[in-house]
Amino acid sequence: NDPGDIVDAETGDIIGRHNGIWYHTVGQRKGIGKVLQPKATAKGPWYVVAKDTSKRLIIASNQYDEDVFESTRRIFYVEEVKWISGSAPKHVEEGTQINMKIRHGPKIATGSLHMEGDSGMGKIELDQKDGGLAPGQFVVFYDDMVECLGSGVISERHWMD
Repeated sequence: NDPGDIVDAETGDIIGRHNGIWYHTVGQRKGIGKVLQPKATAKGPWYVVAKDTSKRLIIASNQYDEDVFESTRRIFYVEEVKWISGSAPKHVEEGTQINMKIRHGPKIATGSLHMEGDSGMGKIELDQKDGGLAPGQFVVFYDDMVECLGSGVISERHWMD
């Protein structure tokens, strides 16, 4: 166990103490209440919205479905982007729409991918917000849901910008 603080994403106030950052996932609601202070619990429900592993912080919010998190649930960065063809398809280089699968499960997301040169990094802007974007998760890119184009990993930069 490696305990640390749980902080309110909006105020920065410490609202609880966790027993280890790895016991919680971004988007989690169930189970977080038992490690929060009673005053904070009463203001729930609370969701894990980010983790700062270097500081052992869990960042939580009771406004996760509100507009305050619109951008962090729609815009994120990917790294280690690899293309099956060896290079980004022309329509991706131009930042047009692309289909993608984030995490596991049946849901397909649409949005645009803007690559940052040949660095293997890019910025994704989803058409609709997603509930559990977390660093380390894979994003797989598709062309009309028929052909897999490549993949990337959600970057820690998602919560740093």
